[in-house]
Amino acid sequence: MSDVSRPSPGAASVAAVIPAAGRGVRLGPGAPKALRALNGTPMLVHAVRAMAASRAVSLVVVVAPPDGAAEVRSLLDAHALPERTDFVVVPGGASRQESVRLGLEAVPTGHDIVLVHDAARPLVPVDTVDAVIDAVRAGAPAVVPALPLADTVKEVEPAVVPGEPEPVLATPSRARLRAVQTPQGFARATLARAHETVTEDVTDDASMVEQLGETVVVVPGHEEAFKVTRPLDLLLAEAVLARRRLNDGF
Repeated sequence: MSDVSRPSPGAASVAAVIPAAGRGVRLGPGAPKALRALNGTPMLVHAVRAMAASRAVSLVVVVAPPDGAAEVRSLLDAHALPERTDFVVVPGGASRQESVRLGLEAVPTGHDIVLVHDAARPLVPVDTVDAVIDAVRAGAPAVVPALPLADTVKEVEPAVVPGEPEPVLATPSRARLRAVQTPQGFARATLARAHETVTEDVTDDASMVEQLGETVVVVPGHEEAFKVTRPLDLLLAEAVLARRRLNDGF
């Protein structure tokens, strides 16, 4: 595994940053969520392969737990990864936001587009990755893949005591709502400015760009780009992989 990127000549090089420093407590005790096995292979490896499946991505930066960079580097070395893509592992920080910033700082100059992808979304199809990249190349400063909501959403007054009934405040129009996925794509300069400017905790990097007053656009997401958060999600992910093996022969 190389520690220096080799961007393809003549094209705007794309780097992907995968923050994988979280513990994943909702999956229960044990290894960090990104290192949990999915069909015998750690989720993180699936996520890295998903980014490297795009021929536009020349570098993947994996942000490991602060004390786990060597372990993650060995993990990636032990699995087959596309030779056309370089892989770098750096230690992360105390928060997701800090980890993304550290990953961004590890991206060499010359990569004008940066993707930020959740390690817990191991099955995002390459067409979704490419759609995000294409939209950034077309001039959008920030792009997110997203899906329409299937469920009606209620805004509530959160209960003081968990499990207590919560009064409904409003029912937003479902037609105007989207469930956001990753990878999120950015013009590198825009993402860097967002991390320099926004200090409050946010749930995703696109929210930081919104706070700059920049436009964030949505492209169609995919149902297989779901986030593996709970044990039931692991079962669903295994089923998706089984279907892919039947349909695609891998």
